[in-house]
Amino acid sequence: MMNLDRSRARLRLDAALDGLAATFRGMTAHPDEHNCDCHWGSAEDLAQLKVADTELDPDLLRRTWEAIDWSDHASVLRRILPQFATALVKGHIEPLFGFETVGLSFALGHWQRWPAGQAAAVEEFLHAWWAHTLTDPDPAVPAYEVLILSAEASGTLSPWLHTWEH
Repeated sequence: MMNLDRSRARLRLDAALDGLAATFRGMTAHPDEHNCDCHWGSAEDLAQLKVADTELDPDLLRRTWEAIDWSDHASVLRRILPQFATALVKGHIEPLFGFETVGLSFALGHWQRWPAGQAAAVEEFLHAWWAHTLTDPDPAVPAYEVLILSAEASGTLSPWLHTWEH
C-alpha cells in the first residue's frame, strides 16, 4: 500500500508542477518593477524578470525569491514560480535562514488573493508536495521544512496537520 501511495503522491506532484508551468506561462515581473542594484542585482538581472518563460540561473533565482522589497511581489513570484517550485522539490533551494523564509516569499505574494485558477494551482502544488514528502522515504527536503514553508506560505498550520490526502 505504501508504494501505491508513494506512486500516487509522485503523480500528483508531477501534475501540480505541470499545472504551475501551464498556469504561469507567459508571466513577467511588472514592467516598472525595480530593486536596488547594490543589494539585489544589475539592470540586466532585472530585465530577465521582465522576459517570460526564460530560465534564471540559480543565483538570480535565489536573489529574486529572497528579496522582500519588490513593489509588486505578486508579479515577481508569478514570474519565477514554475522554476522556483521545481527547484524546491528537487532540494536545490537552500535558504540561509530556514524554510520559513521561502514560505515568506509565497506569503508576500498574497497568492490566496490571485485569480481563482492561479491560487488553486499554488495551493495544489503545496498540498501535493506535502503529500509526496510524507510518502517518500528519503525526500529531497525534510518534512519538517516543507511543513514550516507551507504553514508560512498559507498563513495557517491546521491544513498541514490533517491527512496528506487533502
